[in-house]
Amino acid sequence: MCLALAGILGAACCALGRETEEQLLQQIQTEPNPVKKAKDEIRLANLKLTQVQQAYAQGHMEEGVKSLGAMTDALKAAWKTLQDSGRAASKQPQGFRELEIALREDVRALQDLAHTVSYLDRAPLEKAAQDLDQMRSEVLHAQFPGRPPRTLKSSPPPPPAPSPESPPEAR
Repeated sequence: MCLALAGILGAACCALGRETEEQLLQQIQTEPNPVKKAKDEIRLANLKLTQVQQAYAQGHMEEGVKSLGAMTDALKAAWKTLQDSGRAASKQPQGFRELEIALREDVRALQDLAHTVSYLDRAPLEKAAQDLDQMRSEVLHAQFPGRPPRTLKSSPPPPPAPSPESPPEAR
């Protein structure tokens, strides 16, 4: 009786949205709608992020770096899918908005993960977080084209130079 109940509950969990990597890859390959395809690629990247976190937590750094590359590739594919769709992000934000949110959350998750691992193992995580933050800036600029591009937090704007007319004590 318990085994039958466990089998039913396990099948229900799978049906409730816990897609496997193979299912997502199949959906991505067959999906004609670019917004739905990008959302599937975002879900694949989220699955890969979970694998990255698990690999780093278990000390399998090589496996984590491999999953990290697959995660960033999935997000780049989502961005390219949306760019190639011909949709104006400012007028039709579906997909672009979800990508921007996913990028923001993933950058934060990678930064948090980088703080938990050895200094020697942080470089791939920091590089991926920086690349995803740059991609997020591009997505935001596509959504809000009239605004100047967002600067990255890691590179603050230079301080204004003192004017020659200002008093010496203000310099």
